[in-house]
Amino acid sequence: MLWAAAREPASRAWAIGPQDVARVMIRISTIFIAICMVLVAASLGMVLYAIAGISGSESAIVALTALTFMILYNAVSMRLRDRSESGGQIADLSRGTADLARQVAEYGRRLAVVEGKIVSANSAGQERIQAVVGEINELGSLVKQLASSVATHEDMLAGGAPVQETTVSAAIAPPVPPVRPPEPRDLPIPAEVAEDTVTAVTPTPVGAAPDVSIGRSDAQMMAVVKSAVAENRIDLYLQPMVTLPQRKVRFYEAMTRLRDDKEQVIVADDFIAAAEAAGLMGQIDHTMMLRCMQVLRRLMVRNKDVGVFCNVAATTLSHTELFANCIDFLEANRALAPSFVLEFKQSTFRNLGPIESEHLAALAQRGFRFSIDHVTDLRIEPRELADRGVRFIKVPAALLLDPKLSAGSDIHPADLSDLLGRFGIDLIAERIEGERAVVDLLDFDVRFGQGFLFAAPRPLRPETPAGPAQTKSPQDTNGSAKSARSEPARSEPPKNDPPRTTGNAALARRATGPN
Repeated sequence: MLWAAAREPASRAWAIGPQDVARVMIRISTIFIAICMVLVAASLGMVLYAIAGISGSESAIVALTALTFMILYNAVSMRLRDRSESGGQIADLSRGTADLARQVAEYGRRLAVVEGKIVSANSAGQERIQAVVGEINELGSLVKQLASSVATHEDMLAGGAPVQETTVSAAIAPPVPPVRPPEPRDLPIPAEVAEDTVTAVTPTPVGAAPDVSIGRSDAQMMAVVKSAVAENRIDLYLQPMVTLPQRKVRFYEAMTRLRDDKEQVIVADDFIAAAEAAGLMGQIDHTMMLRCMQVLRRLMVRNKDVGVFCNVAATTLSHTELFANCIDFLEANRALAPSFVLEFKQSTFRNLGPIESEHLAALAQRGFRFSIDHVTDLRIEPRELADRGVRFIKVPAALLLDPKLSAGSDIHPADLSDLLGRFGIDLIAERIEGERAVVDLLDFDVRFGQGFLFAAPRPLRPETPAGPAQTKSPQDTNGSAKSARSEPARSEPPKNDPPRTTGNAALARRATGPN
C-alpha cells in the first residue's frame, strides 16, 4: 500500500480539501492523546514500583487501570463535546429555517398584493373598454338612424311628397316655395366656394340639367369645338368632394364644358374626341389649368386645406409641345402644387409610353400629385401607382357596392381602402346618388365621396351688381323665365372691357376688391 501511495502522481496531493485536513488533524490529536495517556500510565507504574516498593505485577496492574480510566474519561468527554456542538448546530439550523419561513411568507404577501393590483387594473381596463365600445355602438346606431331617415326623405322626395330640405346637421329649415331652376348660364358661383359644409340636395332634375346631349356628326362637332375655342366659350364647372361621414368639402373637381353658338352646353364626353382630332385639346387643357389655378387661389384665401382636381387629356400628356406649355405654367405656380391635383383616366395610366412616363415624372418632380378616374375594374397595383405620384383613385360607388361588377377584381372592395392607404393613396367614391350607398360605403372605410347626392356640377359666372331685374320676386322670375332664357342674364360690360367677361375676371375682381 505504501508503494502504491508513493506511486500516485504528485498533483493528487494538492487535491486535499479542508475536510481532509480536519480529519487528519483529528487523527493526529487522537494519536497524541493516546501516547500521552500511555506515558502517564507507565510513569505511574514506574513511580509505584520504584518509590512505593510495589511489585512489578501490581505496578503494571495499577498502570493499566489508570490507562483504562483515562481512556474512558477521554471518550466520555469527546462524546459530550460532540453532543453540545450538534445541539448548537441544530439550534442554528432551526433559527435559519424560521428566518427563511418568515421571508417566504413576506414574499408571498407581497406577491398577493401585486396580483390584487394587477387584477384590479385589468378589471378597470375592461370596464373602460366596455364603456367605449358601448358608446361607439350607440354612435353607430345613431348614424344608421340618421341615414335611414335621410333615405326615407329621399324616397318621399322621389315620390313627389312635400318634404322640407334636410341639411347634413339634420337641422330642419322652413319650407321654401318651389322656384324653377334658372338656366345653366345664370347660375351664381357655387355656394360651396364660400362655405365649408354642403347641403344634402336631390339630383338636378332632367329638365334643368346643364349638360345637353346634342346629336351631331363628327364634322359638325369639330366645327362647333373650333368655334367654341376660338370665341372662348369654354366654361368651368365645379363639383365638390366631401369627407365621409362628416360631409365637409375637402376638394373640388373642375369639369370642362363648351357652348355652341346657341348657348347649348356640350359635355366633355361629347367633344373630347372632336377636340383631339382637331388638335385643340391641349389649348382647352391649358385654359382649364389657368382657370383652376385662379379658382384655387380664391379658395385658399378662406381655407388653406382645400384642393382642386383638374382633368388632363391623354393627348396633352403625350404631345411634347402642348405639354411644354402646360409644364411652364405649372412651374410658375409650383407653390400651389400640394393643393392642385392633375387627374387622368385609368386607361391613360395603363397605356403610358416613354414620353408620357417622362412627362409624369417631370410633374411629380415638381411636387404635383395625380388622381385616377374613369376606373372600370379594380385590378390596381398600388405600389406602382404610388411610385408614379398617384395620391387619389376615384372609383364609382356602383363598382364598389355591386358584387357582380367587382367579381373579377383582384381584391375585395371592402379591403381596397386599407390597401391603398398603406401606400399613401386615398380612395374617393364617385357617382353617389343615394343615402343607402353612403351607409354601405362607410362600412368599406371610404373617406371621401362625390356625386349628385352632395351637389351637382355648377358653373362659374361673372358677378354682376344687383339690379331691378335681379331683385324681382319669385313670381316675376317665373313669369319672365322664357324671356330670360332667350336673352343672356348679364349686364353690359364697360366699354373699356373686352366684349365678353369670363369667370376669371370675376374671380380676379373678388380677389383684388373694388377699385
